[in-house]
Amino acid sequence: MSLSRRQGMFSSSVIARNGCRAVILLLSLTCSASAAASEQAQSNVVCRKQLSVQLQDNLARRLREITGWPDLKFDSNGALQVGAGEPVGGSKSARDLVAKLIHGQDFIAIEEANNRPDVVFGRLVSARWEQGSADKPRAHIVLMDSADFKHVMGDKRGLDAFNVGWVLLHEFDHVATDSDDAAARGEIGECEDHINQMRRECHLPQRADYFFTPFPLSPDSDFPTRFVRLSFFEDDANKNKRRYWLIWDAKLVGGLEEIKQIAALR
Repeated sequence: MSLSRRQGMFSSSVIARNGCRAVILLLSLTCSASAAASEQAQSNVVCRKQLSVQLQDNLARRLREITGWPDLKFDSNGALQVGAGEPVGGSKSARDLVAKLIHGQDFIAIEEANNRPDVVFGRLVSARWEQGSADKPRAHIVLMDSADFKHVMGDKRGLDAFNVGWVLLHEFDHVATDSDDAAARGEIGECEDHINQMRRECHLPQRADYFFTPFPLSPDSDFPTRFVRLSFFEDDANKNKRRYWLIWDAKLVGGLEEIKQIAALR
């Protein structure tokens, strides 16, 4: 039975885990045999039915740019398909990652999570099947807050290296390689190191730090804004590192708890 043909309903509950709030999404999927037979290719990466057409199109466009697959798209059932076209440019590492997940052992559903305070650009959460999990693959939900990107400002080269496509690939890498994020300021982390390899293959700047940090001129926390920044870099023709900055208001995007964690690491 093709997972790409399954249309599902999700219910969510919030539980406490090790003193932190963790989201567990309960996943219930059904499909018809005739619908499954009509699918051209199986895909284990799908969009939730309620995902907006705008976000779905934006994700596909960004993934085409990064992977170089000209025909990559989400089909009429929301399943991610790479298409028949040969890649033109793009990142081979990104293509390998996407192909591994489409044909892999895990199931990934992409859900829209705009303006949620617990989602900063994107977030991967575990999921469990409501019924009969024994014969089903391990399931994951990628929560995408595309509204957060509307608040990001900065150098164009930095913006090209940080968009919904890159965030989605970051969450994909967690699933595919069980990679870890950085644990301390000044580190990039295993996962983002993989994503930086893809950026290099796309001739884009690399992310310099996993954690965003308070903007030096940002006002105190009792002001209505709290700006943070994220650094990217690339070598110029003289092998000197050129720095690019992105900034946004963390009170609009979220992530103020992360700023507190960074302060504790100093």
